Amino acid sequence: MFVGAAQSGAFKVEVETTSNGGHPPEFWAKRCTERLLCVADSAPPVLREQAQAFKDQIEHVVLWHMKRAIQSDRSTVGHLLTEAGQPKLAELVRRV
Repeated sequence: MFVGAAQSGAFKVEVETTSNGGHPPEFWAKRCTERLLCVADSAPPVLREQAQAFKDQIEHVVLWHMKRAIQSDRSTVGHLLTEAGQPKLAELVRRV
């Protein structure tokens, strides 16, 4: 995996790549949570710990729903493939 970042003032660009497939749901749940919640380093320790615990819980909830959405989409694609006369391919899609 390649991880890179460039920062100029308030603008920040990050690039992360994978090999042989896309990023897993865990990657996207973490990215989503990072965009939704930020825990300031300057916050008092007790508040920072509470905020981090909340952020971790939100990441878990986002991940759970992302996995359900992926399963639902695969089910839909599998159904469409079956209707198109490709039951073996449909089963492969559902299994992934």
